[in-house]
Amino acid sequence: MSRPAAQSARAVRLLAVLERDGATCVWCGRCFAALVLPTTEHVVPRVKGGPSRLENEVAACRRCNAERGHRGAVEWLEECLRRGWAPDEARLARSLAALAAVIAREGGQRRARPHLDAQLRRLRRRGSGRAMPA
Repeated sequence: MSRPAAQSARAVRLLAVLERDGATCVWCGRCFAALVLPTTEHVVPRVKGGPSRLENEVAACRRCNAERGHRGAVEWLEECLRRGWAPDEARLARSLAALAAVIAREGGQRRARPHLDAQLRRLRRRGSGRAMPA
């Protein structure tokens, strides 16, 4: 695939992600604007076998995308909470579950599966360990 075609496909996926999830960063909660530009963020990083497909992508601001690096999604979610940001845990959970469903249905993604499974387990443990609001 040529570079312009790859950039075009990435732009189309970004628009689809924004339409699906809204115009806020999944990690810090900031609204996208002229100074806060959106990027596609791979929930399962590419270096860990994550595919470039809508189920594995969420919208993130450039700052959060760059600072997360290749850390696991749940590890970065917890870091965002420590920083006092407003990450969208429900959106992250939906993305992880959707990717797991696609992989279960279509197969493949052998490298991504262990990382994805570990992230889903950590997210479930987070949910069961939280105190109920008063």
